[in-house]
Amino acid sequence: MVKAISILGSTGSIGRQTADAAGRLGIPVLALAARRDVDLLEKQARLFRPKLIGVYEPEAARVLRTRLADTDILIEEGEEGLIAAALAEGADCVVTGVSGSIGLKPTLAAIRAGRRIALANKETLVCAGEIVMAESRRFGAEIIPVDSEHSAIFQCLTGRQPGELRRILLTGSGGPFRGWTREETASVTPEQAVRHPRWNMGAKISVDSATMMNKGLEFIEAMHLFSVTPDMIRVIIHPESAIHSMVELIDGTVIAQLALPDMELPIQYALTWPERRPSATPAPDFAAWGSLHFEDPDLDALPCLRLAMECARRGGTAPCVLSAANETAVAAFLGHRTGYNDIYALVASAVEDAEPNDHPTLEEILEADAWARDHVRRELE
Repeated sequence: MVKAISILGSTGSIGRQTADAAGRLGIPVLALAARRDVDLLEKQARLFRPKLIGVYEPEAARVLRTRLADTDILIEEGEEGLIAAALAEGADCVVTGVSGSIGLKPTLAAIRAGRRIALANKETLVCAGEIVMAESRRFGAEIIPVDSEHSAIFQCLTGRQPGELRRILLTGSGGPFRGWTREETASVTPEQAVRHPRWNMGAKISVDSATMMNKGLEFIEAMHLFSVTPDMIRVIIHPESAIHSMVELIDGTVIAQLALPDMELPIQYALTWPERRPSATPAPDFAAWGSLHFEDPDLDALPCLRLAMECARRGGTAPCVLSAANETAVAAFLGHRTGYNDIYALVASAVEDAEPNDHPTLEEILEADAWARDHVRRELE
């Protein structure tokens, strides 16, 4: 089990649940980082007494410094603040729960310091998977996935030799609009989209789960995490969210990981691996489940998933453009500035218009990210 942690994105859903798990397991929290939620950061600071807090937005950092003036906690701001939190002295694990591409540089900094990465930031691998995985091998940094699907795959592959895997079966609930046509989703509101039937998550990831862009991003992540080709991943709709993913081996055996839909379980496992500890999550009652269902995704009704899978095959900067454009489009949707079906149209336009780059550097990836965001903003004008 890790000795002490830093939490990037401590005020978000993953960050809050990580804080709960750390408190239950008795793991010290030495650093916190978030974008702007000063009220919750102050509460967390007084509870955990970290050495350092990174606040992305300078004005929020200024307010937090005033509120915590009676403590000796160091407050850093901007991207440098997130990096400082990732490198906090004494923390041997960094939980990357911050949302968006702002998590990329802090994660790379922690990898180069040889820390364990409890990875919950999708954009890190979606945008720069080849670079991140190469750096993790170079510096001997463990990357333990926190997403329930990737944690399930990680657990199913434990003890397996690389040549034993035939393919990954990546499951998804189908979200709140499973079975709806594109015509029916045209009038979906942000309030409807964030009401996921199985999981309690932040607004952005809830919308991604509704469009199934989330599953497309996970498809790309899985390629990098487990060193597989796109043809070795199959997406399966599983509305009960009982099986969090499966692996199919070369002899026809399928190994699945089952648990109640509770993110504290994969979070805890990333902190205790390779050990297991008692958790707050009860074991599933199979009789209560009764039956489980599976179906192929309808890619015509779920064009965001189809587009993400296409970008996975293109590689280069295409996944980064996809992710950045989607983040900007979803923010516009949540702000009632565009429609639900427009999310796909905006992202597809960015992917279509982007200049391809098959072997980008980190700087070129960040440039592609910025270009995609600007492209969507212009489309919204």
